[in-house]
Amino acid sequence: MSDDLPVLETERLVLRSFTAADAKRVQELAGERDIASATLAVTLKPSGLVVGSVALFVEKEHHRAELGYLVAKEHWNHGHCTEAAQALVSFGFRNLDLNRIQAMHVPRNPGSGRVMEKLGMTREGLLRQHVYNRGVFEDLVMYSILRSDFEAAGKAG
Repeated sequence: MSDDLPVLETERLVLRSFTAADAKRVQELAGERDIASATLAVTLKPSGLVVGSVALFVEKEHHRAELGYLVAKEHWNHGHCTEAAQALVSFGFRNLDLNRIQAMHVPRNPGSGRVMEKLGMTREGLLRQHVYNRGVFEDLVMYSILRSDFEAAGKAG
């Protein structure tokens, strides 16, 4: 929990730092087998319900970041993940002087790859048996978007 994180708003969502009041909901989300934790709370307007999390793990020296996100299963296929991730990608290029934002997903979760494609990311390749997860080596599919891609798509303005 950090006070220096921005509050980002989209049409339907508010992205903010987690608070102590979010602890029970975060525990519920972290307990879902198909998701893992991240940094900014994704909340619904106007209820404030926490439906997920989104984060940029920044490497300032290289002007790049890795995007991570999760959304509770009951909120899948409503566009919340894409909307939250778009806000954070925009923030990364506009406010953090990033040149590259990358993200990865396991092949058994193609929905995450569709989110990356909607963000304008390009599939770069497959990292074979890159992670060890619950006793199994798993591949990761790597995507990225460059500042020039973001600007060419007209999202920089």
